[in-house]
Amino acid sequence: MSQEIWINLPVKDVERSTAFFNAIGLHAVNVGSVRAKLDIGQTTILLFPDATFEKFTGSRIADTSRSAEVIFSIGADSREEIDAFIQKVELAGGSIFGKPSETDGWMYGAGFADLDGHRWNLLYMDESKMPKR
Repeated sequence: MSQEIWINLPVKDVERSTAFFNAIGLHAVNVGSVRAKLDIGQTTILLFPDATFEKFTGSRIADTSRSAEVIFSIGADSREEIDAFIQKVELAGGSIFGKPSETDGWMYGAGFADLDGHRWNLLYMDESKMPKR
């Protein structure tokens, strides 16, 4: 069995979502007429129109204005990277639900929602300050 994982994500407008992800520094490309591919590290996220997603899942999409179906976490190399990324998200039309902040003296993170309300988390962990067990 292949060890690859592809995440399928419903979006209202594939072209608009592709532009958003490119504007915030993630590489997204349209592939075919009804989907886009977003590669983050070794993870592939495929963006499908809501109706297409509902058709192949046999289920309605989650109402992201009322609930969260998943949170995607992305590792960052520094606090500054998170701060700059969050600025790009705001400029591109995303919403910030967790402003950049420190937790437990060694983690720094922020949270945002994309144009379709899917939640994303950015996290930098300073392992040199991580508590020893």
